[in-house]
Amino acid sequence: MNKIQNDINGWLVMDKPYGMGSTQLVGALKRLFHPMKIGHAGTLDPLASGVLPIALGKATRTISFVMDGQKVYQFKIKFKTATTTDDAEGEVCETSDVVPTPQQIRDVLPRFIGKIEQVPPVYSAIKLNGRRAYDLARRGEQAEIKPRLVQIDRLALLEMANEEALLEVACGKGTYVRSLGRDIAKALGSCGHITYLRRTQCGPFSIKESKTLENLNKITYSDLPAAGLIPVEAVLTDILELAVTEHEARALGHGQPLKKKGLVDGGFYKATFNGGLIAFVTVSGEMVRPTKVFKQF
Repeated sequence: MNKIQNDINGWLVMDKPYGMGSTQLVGALKRLFHPMKIGHAGTLDPLASGVLPIALGKATRTISFVMDGQKVYQFKIKFKTATTTDDAEGEVCETSDVVPTPQQIRDVLPRFIGKIEQVPPVYSAIKLNGRRAYDLARRGEQAEIKPRLVQIDRLALLEMANEEALLEVACGKGTYVRSLGRDIAKALGSCGHITYLRRTQCGPFSIKESKTLENLNKITYSDLPAAGLIPVEAVLTDILELAVTEHEARALGHGQPLKKKGLVDGGFYKATFNGGLIAFVTVSGEMVRPTKVFKQF
C-alpha cells in the first residue's frame, strides 16, 4: 500500500552531520515527512558537515538558483602528508618535512583569489568519457582530469596549530576545497590534505538557520512551517519581479503567453500575483512566456 505523499513546498536548511552522505540525509527526511518531491542543492561528501539545503515540493524547481550561489567553507590543511583522495580518507602518497609559518600561509593566499585554474581530485564525481573519476581511480585506471576555472572570492587563515591550518573560503560553483588545500600546500613547498571541512553558507542559506535531524525527528509535516520551513521565494530575491493581474496569473498558470510592453527583451522575471509566485517567465519582444509554472488558479 502506497504511503500518503504530503504537499510540502519550501526549503529546509539542514546541518548535515559528519559521516552521513547527502542522499542519506534526503532519504531520512523523505521517510519523516513523505513529501511529493524532495532534492538537495550542493552535495557534501560524507566526511564534510554543514549547510545542506533541502528542497521540498515546488522548491525543487529552484535548486539551480541555490547551487549557482556563493558557498563558504571552513577547512583544515594538515601539512607534511598528501593522500590519494586529498582528504583523511585516502592513503598517504607523499610526505614532506616542511611546515609553513602562519605568515608564509597568509603571503601565498592571494595567489588563490579570483578566477583560478583547479584540477579536481582524482577521487571525485567528475565524469570522464561517461564514467565517474572515483570509479576509475578505485579500479586503478589512470585518468587525466583537465583543469577548470573556478572563482575564489575570499580566502583567509583563521588559526594555525601544530601542523594544521584552519582557513575559510568563499567560492563559486564547482570549487573543490580538497584541491584548494592540496594546491596551497604545494605552493608553500610542502604537501598536505584536508582533515576537516564544514560548509557554513550555501547560496542564501546560513548555518545559523540550519536544523538537525534530531530537531525534526520529533515533529510532523504540519509542524514544518513553524519549525523552520523557508518559502520557495526566499531563494529568488535577486530575480526581477513582474507583478501580474489575476487574469494574467490564470493565463501564465496554464502555460499561456502574455503580451506586455516595456519589459527588457530577453529578460528573465518571476511573475507574482499578490506577492505569491506564479511562474518564471522570459520576454521575447512584447511576448511574455512562462518557462516554469508554480501555481495554477
